Amino acid sequence: MKIEVCANSYDSAINAEKAGADRIELCTELAVGGITPSYGTIQKVKEDLKLAVNVLIRPRSGDFSYSESEFDIMKRDISFCKEMGCEGVVSGILSKDQTIGLKRLKELVDLARPMSFTFHRAFDWVKNPLEELEKLKEMGVERILTSGQQSSAIEGLNLLEQMKQKAGQKLIILPGGGINRSNILQFKSAGFKEVHFSAVKLHKTNGRLKVSLNCDKLFRENQLVISDFNKIKEMVELVK
Repeated sequence: MKIEVCANSYDSAINAEKAGADRIELCTELAVGGITPSYGTIQKVKEDLKLAVNVLIRPRSGDFSYSESEFDIMKRDISFCKEMGCEGVVSGILSKDQTIGLKRLKELVDLARPMSFTFHRAFDWVKNPLEELEKLKEMGVERILTSGQQSSAIEGLNLLEQMKQKAGQKLIILPGGGINRSNILQFKSAGFKEVHFSAVKLHKTNGRLKVSLNCDKLFRENQLVISDFNKIKEMVELVK
């Protein structure tokens, strides 16, 4: 069984390699499900590590329906990953009706070649997972990262097994979400070739928290946080 560690930083990536992982999904900001890491992080990880590096291509948190400018950013990030010699990218696009955005996805898959392409957990939002899986099989996607449309992969094991059977040899089903030492052997026994987990441990920093910079209301997945033109203009006019 291959082990993919969701590495949210350079230190996480180093620990994954030292511990014997086969591959990392390099990202940042696990609290929002992960977004694309900085170019500096990608470059340093590729310079210092020998294990396979797949990079998450997700320009922001929230939903998976992207504007033209966001789509352009995703393509630029994929091109950079190819330039850095990354082994793969992890991404996904949905239409407003929660089906896979096939036209845009094909553009990303074609751009990524010869890197591998993993369709990420946007798959857990689609309405008809077994139907959407068939579309990905024909697209040239190498694997699907999914929790089986449940809060954790162990809860979604039934759907994951159905997906594995339907995928056959053309597509790897990569279970991810809440996989740990207490349940990982269930996925091996079920015949999955790969698993995905973060295995994080919280570390207190030395700094004393004086003012929190976190804002709970900005973490809602059904809203986008965008600087507003009218608010900016009003503030500019007050002082200019």
